[in-house]
Amino acid sequence: MKSISVLFFTFLLMIACQQKFIPRNLTYINIQEFKIDSTSIRAIIAIDSNTVYYAGSNADFGFTNNTGKTWTKQFFNFQDSIKPHFRSLATNGSDFFVMSIENPALLYKISKSATSLVYVENHEKVFYDAMQFFDDKMHGIAVGDPTENCASIIITKDAGNTWKKISCERLPKFEDGEAFFAASNTNIKTIGNKVWIASGGKKSRVLFSADFGETWQIFETPIIQGNVSQGIYSIDFADEKKGIAIGGDYLKPSKNIDNIAITSNGGKTWKIVANGKNSGYKSCVQYVPNTQGKEVFAVGNKGVSYSNDGGFSWKEISNHSYHAIRFIDKNTAWLSGDKKICKLVLP
Repeated sequence: MKSISVLFFTFLLMIACQQKFIPRNLTYINIQEFKIDSTSIRAIIAIDSNTVYYAGSNADFGFTNNTGKTWTKQFFNFQDSIKPHFRSLATNGSDFFVMSIENPALLYKISKSATSLVYVENHEKVFYDAMQFFDDKMHGIAVGDPTENCASIIITKDAGNTWKKISCERLPKFEDGEAFFAASNTNIKTIGNKVWIASGGKKSRVLFSADFGETWQIFETPIIQGNVSQGIYSIDFADEKKGIAIGGDYLKPSKNIDNIAITSNGGKTWKIVANGKNSGYKSCVQYVPNTQGKEVFAVGNKGVSYSNDGGFSWKEISNHSYHAIRFIDKNTAWLSGDKKICKLVLP
């Protein structure tokens, strides 16, 4: 009886601690910058406070494991004439995968022992935007602009050794002019066996699969859309229900109408927030881990924005330009941009 009482008290204490969570009211951030010459970096994987991997526009893949003191780089060429431009980067926990954007699409597997080309796609319309692995590390997914009347989606079921393109017969049809943005490798989010993918352009919607990409649904959003530069650029979920989508109009970065939306039902419906009260276009949004979905960061070419109420209100805490941000814990993140990678430490 005594042990049951102790367990019950511990449970109540845990609940009380959760309920008492108070988000931070950040007014400044500390960012350490590292120059990475001759490359624009839109895809990063943050491992820990010392280690970050990146894929860049100069056919380069690199990393540091000593907080930027030294960098290891690898460069790629295809048939001695094609220099791949990388904006997609993923890992299965042991190997890394980089994918080029334009024709031909080239997907490389980088392991400790060798680098191999595991997927090639030739098509005049090919353009791959983002890539992620699921939690089981066996299943992976990459998404690209339509070459037919649906999204280009390739999947792997064997940890990235082989990849196969999903037939349009199994995917929702796309509107003419609906595509994706290769802005930060974050228009894909995976949790468990679920995946959300955000589109933009003429239509800005969310594709959803709950079975590693075997079957699909598509959900409408109220995000600004209709032109090629408008729509969702980045999406994130704090859990399987609570999510946020961000973007805007790349050609009108100061326009701040209908560019942030949230969902509380796993992406089925979305609601515009902070309308006219945020800083405008952003290329990447990320929930801060272990903050119950309250603390959110968004970055873009106009600076860094922070919300401590789940996206309803925002404040600008840096005017420096970045493409992507990835957190490793509540206090530390890595950022990337044009010719730079940065480390963020929150006060």
